[in-house]
Amino acid sequence: MATQLQLLVLLICAAVVIGAYSSTTDESSSGSSNSVGGTKCDKNPLSELTFQLSGSNLHWPCESTKNIYVQSGRYVPRNVIVTRAQLQKDSAFVALPRYKQGVPFTLGKVNLKKGECLTKIAPYPCWAIQEEGNCQALQSVVDIAVDQNGLLWALDVGIVNTLEQPIRRCSPKIVAINTANNKVVKSIDLSDLVTSESRLQFIVVDYSKDNKPFVYVADAGARSILVYDITGNKSYRIVLPKATAPTNDVLYVALTSKPDGTSTLFFSYLSSQRLYSIKGEYLRVGQGAGSIIDVGPKPYGKQAVLLGADGGTSLFFRYKGENDIYLWDSETCFKAANLQEVQRGGDCRLSTQVLPGHRKFMWALESNFHDFIADKTGCNGASIVLHPVVRECDD
Repeated sequence: MATQLQLLVLLICAAVVIGAYSSTTDESSSGSSNSVGGTKCDKNPLSELTFQLSGSNLHWPCESTKNIYVQSGRYVPRNVIVTRAQLQKDSAFVALPRYKQGVPFTLGKVNLKKGECLTKIAPYPCWAIQEEGNCQALQSVVDIAVDQNGLLWALDVGIVNTLEQPIRRCSPKIVAINTANNKVVKSIDLSDLVTSESRLQFIVVDYSKDNKPFVYVADAGARSILVYDITGNKSYRIVLPKATAPTNDVLYVALTSKPDGTSTLFFSYLSSQRLYSIKGEYLRVGQGAGSIIDVGPKPYGKQAVLLGADGGTSLFFRYKGENDIYLWDSETCFKAANLQEVQRGGDCRLSTQVLPGHRKFMWALESNFHDFIADKTGCNGASIVLHPVVRECDD
C-alpha cells in the first residue's frame, strides 16, 4: 500500500521572471543546503530548492573517459534530456531516454543535498549497466518508479535514437534495482507482452493488500495496460476499449491509493476528451472487461496532460501547451470546479511530471521538451529544472 505523503504546496507572493526560453511549439507526442538556479527562466522564488539539470553537467570517472565518448560520438551534450524522476530522501533518480545519438547513460542519480550551481548527474547504479548494444544492460529508460520497499523499477524500451533513426537494440524489459545496495535484483523480459504496434511509455508500481508487488505499464501503441505479477511471475494484457483512444498518441497513467490500500489507476490518451480509471484489484487479476470506469470529460474540452499523483488520492494535471498545474482530489467529481490551481506557469518550460518526495514537498520536473523534439534547443541543449510546486501571486 502506497503511503500517502503530506501535500505541501507552497504559497508565495513573488514576481514571475520570464525570459531565456519560449514555448514555440506544443507537445509533439509526449536535507540541508541545495543547489541554486541561475537563469532568467527560473520563476521559482525558492532558489535554494531549485535544481538545474543539464546534459553538459554529467559525472565522469575521469576526463579522458569523457574525451573518448565525445570523440566517438557517444556523448553529445545537447542530445541529453531528463524526462522522468523519482525522489528518495535527498536523492533523485532520473530517466534520460536515448531519444537521440550521444546519450552516454540512460539512468542517473542526482544528489539533492550538496549545493552546486548545476547539479551533476551520475550514472546509476554504475557505468557498466549503461552500455548501448549490450542486452544485459540498459538501452533506453523512458520511465522509472521507486516503490515503498526502496526498489527502483526502470522501464527500458530497448529502442534508441527514437527521434532520429530508431534502432532496436534489445527486447523491452523492466529492471528492478535495490536502492539500498545498488544491486539489480530482477529483470523482466516483456517480449511476450508486446506487439509490433507497442509503444511503451510509463510505469507504475502497485502493492496488493497482502503486500505483493505488481507493475503496470502503459502501452500506447497497442492500446493496452500491461500487468506483471512479480510474486506470481504472471502477466496480463488489458486491452482498452477503442473509445478510449481517438489516436494512439500518449497514454498517461497515474496511480492513487486510499489509506485502506485500495488503489486505482487513472489513464487517458492526450487526444482523448475523457478520463478513465480501473481499480487495482481488477488489474491484478487481468480483468479488463466491464471494469473500466468513464470518470468524465476533461474540463473545457481541452487536451490534458496527467502529470502524476501525490501518493494518496490526489492527481495533478496541466493543459496541453500550458504550464499552470492543477490538483484534483479523485474522491470528488471530476469537473472544473474541483480543480485547484497549485502553480502558475510561465513561458519557459512545460512540466513533464509532478511527484512527491524530498522534504515532503510535491515537486515539478520541467523542461523545454517541445523545443528538444523540434531540435530548437541550441548548443546548450534542453533547459531542465526540478523544484517544489509553488503557487505564486502578484505583489
